[in-house]
Amino acid sequence: MVVPESQDKQQPTSSSVGRSSSPQYTSNPSLSQHAGSPQHFSSNGNISPVNTSLHYEPQDYTETDFLLPKQLYGRSRTSGSMRSKDTDQSVAPAESVCSMVLQILVPFLLAGLGTVSAGMLLDVVQNWDVFQEITEIFILVPAVLGMKGNLEMTLASRLSTAVNAGKMDSPREKWMLIVGNLALKQLQATVLGLLASLMATLLGWMAEGEMPFNHIVLLCSTSVSTAFVASLLQGIIMVAVIIGSKRMGINPDNVATPMAASFGDLITLALLACCGQWFYSFSELYPYVLYLVDLLLLCLIPLWMIIASKHPASHILLHTGWEPIITAMVISSIGGLILDKSVSDPNLAGIIVYAPVINGIGGNLVSIQSSRISTNLHLNFSPGEVPEDRKSCYNPCRTFFGSGANHRSAQILLLLVIPGQLIFLHIIHLIKGGHTLPSPLLTVAFLSASLIQVLSLLCTADCMVHWLWRRHKDPDSYSIPYLTALGDLLGTALLSLAFLMLWCVGDSGSV
Repeated sequence: MVVPESQDKQQPTSSSVGRSSSPQYTSNPSLSQHAGSPQHFSSNGNISPVNTSLHYEPQDYTETDFLLPKQLYGRSRTSGSMRSKDTDQSVAPAESVCSMVLQILVPFLLAGLGTVSAGMLLDVVQNWDVFQEITEIFILVPAVLGMKGNLEMTLASRLSTAVNAGKMDSPREKWMLIVGNLALKQLQATVLGLLASLMATLLGWMAEGEMPFNHIVLLCSTSVSTAFVASLLQGIIMVAVIIGSKRMGINPDNVATPMAASFGDLITLALLACCGQWFYSFSELYPYVLYLVDLLLLCLIPLWMIIASKHPASHILLHTGWEPIITAMVISSIGGLILDKSVSDPNLAGIIVYAPVINGIGGNLVSIQSSRISTNLHLNFSPGEVPEDRKSCYNPCRTFFGSGANHRSAQILLLLVIPGQLIFLHIIHLIKGGHTLPSPLLTVAFLSASLIQVLSLLCTADCMVHWLWRRHKDPDSYSIPYLTALGDLLGTALLSLAFLMLWCVGDSGSV
C-alpha cells in the first residue's frame, strides 16, 4: 500500500493511526472519491450520481469508478465508515525504506534473471531457419514481449489497486473480477497479436520494398499463437502472485508488476521461437495448418467478449481499453524495426543479447512507480483531482525530491539501475562461458544508456499518471502500456547508439 503523498500536509486522526499498525495492506477506500452513492462521468466530463437502487447497467460506469461496484453484492467490511471529504484520507500502513527495498529488490532480481535468460535465448534462436529466412520476425520481438506491459502488467496494476482498496476481500467479488479480467486479456492478446503481425508486415515492406504472402501468413500465425498462449499462462501466474501477496501482507504494488515480467520475456520469446520454427516447417508442405490456427483463435473472440461483458470492471475496458495497448504496440514495433536493422548489421550484431535486458529492466522499474502512484490517486483523490504540487507546471525534480512514499520509491528505483545492471552483465558473462569480459567502454555505455532510459521513464511516469487522472482516465489501464512501450523504444534506440559509438571507436565490446 502507498502512503499518500499529501499526508505531510495533514495529520491522520487517532483512529487512522490505530489502523496503521495492521500488517495487512487493506484499508477503507477514500470516500472523497465514492462518498454516498457511486459516481460516473458524463460525456462532457461532469460528475453525476448513480442511483444505487437500479440494477447494474454497464453504461452507468466508467474506468475511474470502483473496479467492481459494491452495490451489486451488498456492503462489505471496507465500506462501512462514512467520513467527510474535507478530512478523509486513506491512511495506509507506513512502509519503511528497508521494507520497500526488500519488497522491490527480490522481484527486480527475478525479473532481471528472466530478461537475461530471454537475451541469451534470443542470441541462440537468431540462427534458426525462421529467423534467417524471415528477418521481419525480429520486428515482432519487442512488440510481442511488450505485451506483458500492455496486458500482464496492466492487469497486475489493476488487481493491486483492487487489493489495496479492499475490493478482493469477498470471494465472490474477487473471482468475478479475476474471471472478467482474464477473459478481457485473452481477447486483447488475440487482437494485439494479429495487429502486431500486420504492423511487422507493414514495416518490413517499407524497409525492404517487398513482402511475400507466405511470410505474412507465417507472421500472423506465429504472433497470434504466441500472444494467446503466453497471455493465458502469464495471466494465471499473475493472479496467483496477487492473491499470494494479499495473504502474506505484502504490498502487491511492489511485487506484482515485476513478477509479471520475471518469466514473461522468457516464456513469450520461447513460444515465439518455437511457434515460428514449427509453422515454418509446415509452411510449404501443409500451409493450411497456418490458416486453421488463425481461424480457430480468431473464432474464440466472441466467447471472450461475452465473458468479459458480464462483469462491470472488464465491461468498461472492453469498450475503452484499446487506445493505450494498440498505441503501445505501434511504439514497440518501431523499436522492433530498429532492432531488426541493428541485428542485420554485422558490426552491431552483439546488441541482440542486451536488448531484452535493458528493455525489460526499464519497463519493470517504471511499472512499479506507475502502479504505486495510481494506487495513491485511487485511494485519496476524486477523478480529475490531483495533489496541490501537481497542479502547477511539471518539474522533473519533484519526481525524486520530496518526503512522500512515491518520492522515496523513485529514488530507490533509480539507485537500483547501476548495481542491478552490473549484476546482470556479470551473469551474461558467466552464461557465455566466462572466457571474455565486457570491455570497460561497453560497460560504461550500457550503464549510461540504462540510466538515461530509467531516469526518463520515471519522470514521464510521474507526469503521465497525474495527467491521465486529471483527464478522468484510469492510470492502471492507460499508463503502463505507454511507459513500457516507450521503454522498449528508448532502450533499443539508446543501446543501438551505444554499440554504434563502440564500433566507431574500434571497441569490440569484450576483453
